[in-house]
Amino acid sequence: MKSSRLLLLAAALPLAAQVKLTQGSDRILIEIDGKPFSALFIGAETMKPYLHPLRSASGKQVTRSYPMEVVEGESKDHPHHRGLWFTHGEVNGYDFWGNEPSQKGDKKGKIVLKKVAELKSGKKSGSLTASFDWLDPQGKPLLAETRTVVFYSDPTLRTIDFDMTLRAVETAKFGDTKEGTFAIRLAAGLEEPEKRSLPKPARTGLMVNAEGKKGEKQVWGKRSPWVDYAGELEGEKLGVAIFDHPRNPKHPTYWHSRSYGLFAANIFGEHDFYGDKAKDGSMTLAAGESMRFRYRVVIHPGDAESAGIGAMYKEWVR
Repeated sequence: MKSSRLLLLAAALPLAAQVKLTQGSDRILIEIDGKPFSALFIGAETMKPYLHPLRSASGKQVTRSYPMEVVEGESKDHPHHRGLWFTHGEVNGYDFWGNEPSQKGDKKGKIVLKKVAELKSGKKSGSLTASFDWLDPQGKPLLAETRTVVFYSDPTLRTIDFDMTLRAVETAKFGDTKEGTFAIRLAAGLEEPEKRSLPKPARTGLMVNAEGKKGEKQVWGKRSPWVDYAGELEGEKLGVAIFDHPRNPKHPTYWHSRSYGLFAANIFGEHDFYGDKAKDGSMTLAAGESMRFRYRVVIHPGDAESAGIGAMYKEWVR
């Protein structure tokens, strides 16, 4: 009888998990507190793994739907801006950033799933660990990536930790270009308003960095340990913050963060960010060498000040 009760208890445990990860044929589904949060797309047709959509704790979608879905009021630029992703625009001359089949060019790389090593569901957090190959157009691997992503349960926040290690299969040069690297394409309502913005929904966003600088002109191309991008979605004030870990290469990162909703950390694009062709932000890994990148993403109510993003960052790095 005792063993039967233990078996019943063990069978019931997964139902109690507050962060649940489920692998499908082309994606890994993530549920938090019984509600859909996101999915990691890893299918054979995917040019790079990406999370789509990202939702707040209240259920509002904070990432753009296009090109996965067509939604009225969204701009249809940059079809390679899919949810949240991690790639770079120039590795040994190959483009892993603007690499959709619909885009021109014959030097498009592809990041393919090698193996899902582990999926964990749990009461307070859930995680996945997977390996990927960064392939040139001929299918030859340039980089081997190991990625661990942790998702957390919280009544008001949605927090994700990313830990990516890139190992060079052969000598790999990350070129100096603004087209990279750890990025989110935000929902239309979170974009900063500008003359070319579509009329609806209202663009209400504002980006703020750790130094208190505000707006694209003061944030784009500047270095900072974190940036928060906040506005209003369907009557609720919401924001998304990206934290750059102090042990990341070239910390604090530069920010390729645009009014139209692109929100990216990029350490490589120095000649673009400084407007100086003499600058060279490229980095080269010899065969067998590695680089490790860690980021935290926080989806929160309110703006950076009311959410206490600065204090959250200090607690994270502590």
